[in-house]
Amino acid sequence: MSVHHRTQEKIQVALSSDPKENQLLAALPDEEFLRWLPKLEAVEMPLGRAIYESGDQLAHVYFPTTAIVSLLYVMEDGSSAEIAVVGYEGIVGISLFMGGQSTPSRAVVQSAGHGFRLEADLMMREFNRGGPVMHLLLRYTQALITQMSQTAVCNRHHSLDQQLCRWLLLSLDRLRSPHLMMTQELIANMLGVRREGVTEAAGRLQKAGLIRYQRGHITVLDREGLERRSCECYGVVKTEYERLLPAIMAV
Repeated sequence: MSVHHRTQEKIQVALSSDPKENQLLAALPDEEFLRWLPKLEAVEMPLGRAIYESGDQLAHVYFPTTAIVSLLYVMEDGSSAEIAVVGYEGIVGISLFMGGQSTPSRAVVQSAGHGFRLEADLMMREFNRGGPVMHLLLRYTQALITQMSQTAVCNRHHSLDQQLCRWLLLSLDRLRSPHLMMTQELIANMLGVRREGVTEAAGRLQKAGLIRYQRGHITVLDREGLERRSCECYGVVKTEYERLLPAIMAV
């Protein structure tokens, strides 16, 4: 791609995005938001793009607006499983301000869209100011840790159907649409299971009238039905986000 086309693409992303579409940015006090605004860079987040790899030094933190990012733990043999999802409610790169410059997880765009990024040194400067920014980021981090913990429990104790329902619901909470662009192979990689298992589970959900799946496009038809079919793990995570981040989750 030429420099001209890349520049045009960045302009297009910037024009079509609003930082306050990310609810963490929208929850910043006005003074902090106005200070951050000129430093935020609009970015495109295409499907499958690795935001960072396991062990990378973090150069930026990311605030998705219309994209969803999966945090994956990668094993020595290259296999991986999802430990959390981040969408317009949050930030990708918490290890930066939690005391580490790198992370053992991998961050991959699960649903294409846009977002904003902030340079790592600027993020650290803002965090170290303390006050409302630090408290907001720490509350978000606690909610994210709850999601990671509950995911581990769910993957160990609950059926694949329940895991898929939980995963779909968490993804829906991070989108403004009931439509997910997602192949069964990618879902299998996220859940750390065989593709055939996802095919069978998705088929059962479709037969029950809860979803429609066609060529990598999942449409949720009955959200309440998915919630009834899911295990308690989804409710635990949702409740914790609402408790810690009420201004964000109420939007």
